This record gives sequence, structure tokens and C-alpha cells, in this order.
Amino acid sequence: MRINKFIAHAGVASRRKAEELVKQGLVTINGEVVRDLATTVKSGDRVEVEGTPIYNEEKVYYLLNKPRGVISSVSDDKGRQTVVDLLPQVKERIYPVGRLDWDTSGILILTNDGDFTDEMIHPRNEIDKVYVARVKGIANKENLRPLTRGVVVDGKKTKPAVYNILKVDPIKGRSVVQLTIHEGRNHQVKKMFEAVGLPVDKLSRTRFGNLDLTGLRPGEFRRLNKKDISKLHELAVRQK
Repeated sequence: MRINKFIAHAGVASRRKAEELVKQGLVTINGEVVRDLATTVKSGDRVEVEGTPIYNEEKVYYLLNKPRGVISSVSDDKGRQTVVDLLPQVKERIYPVGRLDWDTSGILILTNDGDFTDEMIHPRNEIDKVYVARVKGIANKENLRPLTRGVVVDGKKTKPAVYNILKVDPIKGRSVVQLTIHEGRNHQVKKMFEAVGLPVDKLSRTRFGNLDLTGLRPGEFRRLNKKDISKLHELAVRQK
């Protein structure tokens, strides 16, 4: 098995991230640093990433209702609580599929399957990600229409989104809007609303592909079954 695939299967990182680790000289096989991405791992080889031995594990997938105030990371150098801390009984080395901001709540998948992660977060697969945002200002068709055509965020135009106005409160001067996107760029939803003059006050992701948060309170999680994963694969393949 090629080294980057082995690392991804071990749940350390996605296959693309594994390639970076190899190129940086952070991977050894039987004590020897490897930098060639064509290197293969044979039965009995000892593979280490940054000095830590890794092994192929059973693939696991969890759905978490991430609370606000939790970091979408495996660890945090500031000692803040991470999403992995919310699943202490999980033995496998899992990591989040994509990210949610510290102050954003909602649906987040965690797994040790690097190939699955790549498939889920790649924009070409156009898997629906549904957010509900409370914004400052009065949302209407005129100011939200640019989102359906794409707006420029960090110098790059977003793909067309779909919106649904859920609530408008003229007295408090704010609105609640549901937004469906297919990308996952840094702070994307917040920046999209900012671009149309409706800064986000509160944000939650309520759906990812075929998955929602039914039965999960903030901080709770469940293990995804084969049917859940197969459906996500189907959604990704259908878009190719």
C-alpha cells in the first residue's frame, strides 16, 4: 500500500495531508525517513508519523451535534475544549470532516477514514450543507438574491447558494435565514452574509448531505451506520 494511503487509512490525516507530511520528512518506515510518495508499506513495516507509531484501524464514523465554544480540532495549544474531547470513549484516532467555527454549532462528522474525508469536503461533489443563520438586518429577496448567483469572498466567487427566509423581526431589526451551500471555505457562510449587508449574529449547521441532528442535543453524538455512509457516498458519486 502506498505510504499516503496507509497514513490516511490509519486515521492520521486525509490522503492529501498525508502527502504533505511525507514531503516534509515527518514520516519514517522502519526508522528511515521517506519523502518519495511512491514508497509502499509492506506487512510488518513500522510506520511512524512525527515519531508516533501508526496502525491501520477499523473505519469508524460519528455524527456530533457540536456546541458553541468548542474547537473543531483534535487538540488545541491554548487548552480549549475540542470536538474530540466530547467523544472520550472512542478508541480510534478520529478527526473532524471539515470545520465549524468556534462560535458555530451543529452537525459535524468525525472519522478516521481519510479517503472519506476527502470525498466529503471536495467542492466538486456538491454535497448539501445547510445552515441556519440569525442575521442583523431585514432579509428580503433583493438583498439575498446575490447569494443565488455567487458573491466574491476573499477574492473568489462562491458557487450559487439557495436561501429560505425563516423569520423577520422588524422591531429587533434581525432575521433568520436558511442557506444551502456546497463548499466549505473558511468562515464562508459568515462572509457571504457580510457581503450582502447582513452580518451573522448566530450560526448553526443543521444538515450535511442526508444527515440531520434528529435526537441529538448539543454535545451528544451517535455512530453512523453503513446505510448512512453508503448514502453519503451515493450523493458524492451522483455529482461527479
